[in-house]
Amino acid sequence: MAAGIERLVTSGQFSLDGGTWDVDNNVWIIGDDHEAVVIDAAHDADAILAALGDRRLTAIVCTHAHNDHIGAAPALADATGATIWLHPDDLPLWRTTHPDREPDARLADGQVIEAAGADLTVLHTPGHAPGAVCLYEPGLGVLFTGDTLFQGGPGATGRSYSHFPTIIDSIRDRLLTLPPETKVLTGHGDPTTIGAEAPHLQEWITRGH
Repeated sequence: MAAGIERLVTSGQFSLDGGTWDVDNNVWIIGDDHEAVVIDAAHDADAILAALGDRRLTAIVCTHAHNDHIGAAPALADATGATIWLHPDDLPLWRTTHPDREPDARLADGQVIEAAGADLTVLHTPGHAPGAVCLYEPGLGVLFTGDTLFQGGPGATGRSYSHFPTIIDSIRDRLLTLPPETKVLTGHGDPTTIGAEAPHLQEWITRGH
């Protein structure tokens, strides 16, 4: 049976640089009837556990370490035995939220994480955060972008650890090279496609350099 994709929306707060904002986050579950992988354990471990049901959770993949994307990761890992994966460049951000709990494993560019028949290829896409990654599954035609790319443009770069020219380079070099029909599943908000975003991303690229 081919892997399926489920979207769970959880609500909480994002805090950085002394400010706090209410946010809704997309939690993505990739798997079949028996096992699954979670992308971004946001806010509410109990809600994620309920969505998983009796499936075995093998991995919790963090697209980056802003608190709204990793807040529930330790509790979810403790409840399931799943491995928490994070790119090492985001460890300083991780430690601001979870100073007493390190991730279990380090993501690397080009690495493949298997999820119930799906193969998620890690694309390191810094800019929104130093260790930001996207996850590409060509068989399903999907790209999980976290906060690197949204419907309407790149992720925010106005706070600590972020850099606008870097996110533009990441989007240009790593994402716009993917097939235009690739579905973009984001960390917040509605899905889009690479093809839908490409025309106005060219304007952002021009602004970025």
